[in-house]
Amino acid sequence: MASSELRKHPRWLGALLWMLAVLLMFTAVIYQRRTGPTYPKRGEVEAAGAVHKYKLIRSEETIRDARVVLPDLGDGASARLHWKRYKTDDPFTEAALARETEEGVTELAAYLPAQPAAGKLEYYLEVDTPAGESRIPVAGEDNIIIRFKDPVPTPLLVAHVTFMFFSVLIGMRTGLGAIFAPSNIRPLAWITLTGMTVGGMILGPFVQKYAFGEYWTGFPWGYDLTDNKMLIMWVAWLFACSTVGLRPKKKELPGRLVVTVAAAVMTVVYLIPHSMRGSELDYSKVDQGIAPSEAIGTGD
Repeated sequence: MASSELRKHPRWLGALLWMLAVLLMFTAVIYQRRTGPTYPKRGEVEAAGAVHKYKLIRSEETIRDARVVLPDLGDGASARLHWKRYKTDDPFTEAALARETEEGVTELAAYLPAQPAAGKLEYYLEVDTPAGESRIPVAGEDNIIIRFKDPVPTPLLVAHVTFMFFSVLIGMRTGLGAIFAPSNIRPLAWITLTGMTVGGMILGPFVQKYAFGEYWTGFPWGYDLTDNKMLIMWVAWLFACSTVGLRPKKKELPGRLVVTVAAAVMTVVYLIPHSMRGSELDYSKVDQGIAPSEAIGTGD
């Protein structure tokens, strides 16, 4: 298709594609928050004829203990927390949840001890009510895993998340444009690549360094899935931009196809839950006297 033909698209079509891209982006974000291993585990527990919703913590900073919270289940109800270091033969430690009131809200709470960066604990809860006993998670399901990380400066984290959010959003819009309205996919593709370079390939390693002590734990030095996801997306858009170039071409179809593939790869990769196979402290090495900062590898 000649470059002059690429401009023959109504404005409403561009606006519609932006709306579709925003819808896709927020759907992906919601999916990430529901499936990612560091987001709170949600569920319900029944007590005294009422259903209580809970959110159990799966990520915390190393500077404080992790607060495990259930809603107040009423008189006659109690709960116990059982925890141990992840992937160890440690016996489970038990702690009773106590009633705490914060800002007028009464909850049942107990605390998991802070761990070094990349340290993980596994835990479960037992709930006793006049109607009987229940377990969270239910018997047969995996225990809840929480990972600790060192604090990341807020401005750095906000910049990283913002660049990545808008880069993926614009990348989705670029892919839709390559299919339905390719008049401006070239600048959008370059904006996507620039955003991913800054947000993912520059700011991302600094976030990783603050949180877990290493700038990069993906290919070729490790198997960190988050780093490898970023690398795959970046390479896909680098190839797409090298194909479309900086100026219009007589044959735009190859560029449109490559941009469409880059957007599809980005979307599929982005939907893989965040923080899977991330940094993980090897407690067996710590028990041998190795400093925690030197005992971090790549986990599940």
